[in-house]
Amino acid sequence: MTMTDPIADLATRIRNALRNKSGETRIPHSKIKAGICEVLKREGYIRDFGVESADGHPLLRVVLKYGPDGEQVLQSITRVSKPGRRLYRGSSEHAPVLRGMGITVLTTTKGVLSDREARAQNVGGEVLLEVY
Repeated sequence: MTMTDPIADLATRIRNALRNKSGETRIPHSKIKAGICEVLKREGYIRDFGVESADGHPLLRVVLKYGPDGEQVLQSITRVSKPGRRLYRGSSEHAPVLRGMGITVLTTTKGVLSDREARAQNVGGEVLLEVY
């Protein structure tokens, strides 16, 4: 069975790991998923990530981040643009999520960026995820 939306799968695996209070989760590797994890790490939503191999298949090992009392740092991660309905935003259309408390993850011509980075670089792109 082929996966129709690997980015939604990434979001679901992270949500499930947080719900189970896991320290980490493993996700099948791709360049776009590694880019999303890089943005989540830069913005402080995950502790770290790395690539490892299992049975010859590369996996992303995502280390989740929790607060000092065990509270989740990443409260919500949802897919915005879907395979059947893509959503694009221009460089001037990036609205802050939760008045700046959250981010949107975009794929742009300059790579995978958060909405803050996209505003700073004056680029638009496809909105992949909303995170807070």
